[in-house]
Amino acid sequence: MVDELELLKKDWQKKEAELPKLSYDQIYKMIWKKSSSIVKWIFYISIIEFVFWAGLNLFFSDAETMQELKAMHIYRVIMFLNFINYGIILYFIYKFYVNYRKISFTDSSKKLMKTILNVKRTVTQYVWFNLIIFTLSMIISIYGAFVYGPEGEKLIEAASQDGNSTMFWVMTIALSVVFIAVFLVLIWLFYKLLYGILLKRLRQNYKELKKLEV
Repeated sequence: MVDELELLKKDWQKKEAELPKLSYDQIYKMIWKKSSSIVKWIFYISIIEFVFWAGLNLFFSDAETMQELKAMHIYRVIMFLNFINYGIILYFIYKFYVNYRKISFTDSSKKLMKTILNVKRTVTQYVWFNLIIFTLSMIISIYGAFVYGPEGEKLIEAASQDGNSTMFWVMTIALSVVFIAVFLVLIWLFYKLLYGILLKRLRQNYKELKKLEV
């Protein structure tokens, strides 16, 4: 039995010795290529996303919608928010491009690891910024619709006449919070699907690079 085990062990060692072994440089180049491709896709997706949201916004920015926003006294706030939103998103797209350029010309595993961490941090900041903007936009829109919208004014007046103003506002705020929370979860899941897979692959590349440095 012992002899058979020894023979199997020797046979395995012989086969293992015949397998091609990758050098440090070969492994690094493979990880570098994969990481560069992932960061490039993050950059491309951010541009596509920007064009999509900007196009959607322009599509709904007709004269009637603008008039409704003015009637609800939120036109200037929404326009200012859109201006800030587009400006910061363009900044993030620039950051994604810079990270892609950095990773394309990285010549060491330590620099590559640092760039991967920067990419992950930038994507996380980008997602959080979008969630905050969506939250602010929804709060402002709900406020304008209830306080200045024709239907909202009717509901407030009816609740006031029935003596249920406090309960009305409690219910309105509670439902608004639930609605916004559900919407934000859906947006977060969208971003998790959009960028999560790419970031997961980057994390795997980072772990492989860490092993090379040991």
